[in-house]
Amino acid sequence: MSTSRHSRGAAGSRPPSGEDAPYAAVAANLMKVYGEGETEVRALDDVSVGFRAGEFTAIMGPSGSGKSTLMHCMAGLDKISSGSVRLGDVELASLDDNGLTHLRRDRLGFIFQAFNLLPTLTALENVTLPLDIAGRRVDPTWLDTVIKTVGLGNRLDHRPAQLSGGQQQRVACARALAGRPEIVFADEPTGNLDSHSGTEVLRFLRASVTEFGQTIVMVTHDAVAASYADRVLFLADGRIVDDMAEPTADRVLERMRRFNRKPGESATALSALPL
Repeated sequence: MSTSRHSRGAAGSRPPSGEDAPYAAVAANLMKVYGEGETEVRALDDVSVGFRAGEFTAIMGPSGSGKSTLMHCMAGLDKISSGSVRLGDVELASLDDNGLTHLRRDRLGFIFQAFNLLPTLTALENVTLPLDIAGRRVDPTWLDTVIKTVGLGNRLDHRPAQLSGGQQQRVACARALAGRPEIVFADEPTGNLDSHSGTEVLRFLRASVTEFGQTIVMVTHDAVAASYADRVLFLADGRIVDDMAEPTADRVLERMRRFNRKPGESATALSALPL
């Protein structure tokens, strides 16, 4: 397996990344508990983490480690038990259901493993659907840029059944970016794709960060997919146990193997980020 890293060069329009970049999303002492008493399960156990603007973060860990739960809580798709989650300057706990709906619609993008395209709509109609529902004007220049980057210019009038799996997922990616969201959450976006189609999607996600300054948080089990990110968070037993910068597929794979070699090792959370 190659140890090479994928291009992470910055474009002129990209916002600052690294230590001087603002946080697009922050969790502090985040707890998510299911059940109570003897049946209590701590899916997330005192997690504190920040996702910087213009950065591509992958979240990995064994099955049941809490990686999807973390993403769902950060995106306001699941209510937290305690702690706090902030998207930009908005504290999610301060929002009612209507406020959460508007936040997810207007400020977030989502990409899921199952594509979630409407079969009766064309590719273009699927891309613009969230904006149409919200009554927001489509920025034609930005939409054209996204369509060109995703490489679906000759497929816009096709319906999902007429597209390959990789093409459908690229439509889903374009839909997530069409409204220029502050952050995009992707849950196993290549899980249903063959290696060629998966690579196409990952290259698009990488380009959206490098060229557009997009912020992406991606849950994945694939070391190669994680190597496209700027940073990989590793979870175990509901806690963050490692934070890897500039990942390669080999380094990620070795870290995942350590979970199997030491199944009983204690999970030590990273120090909380300054909020």
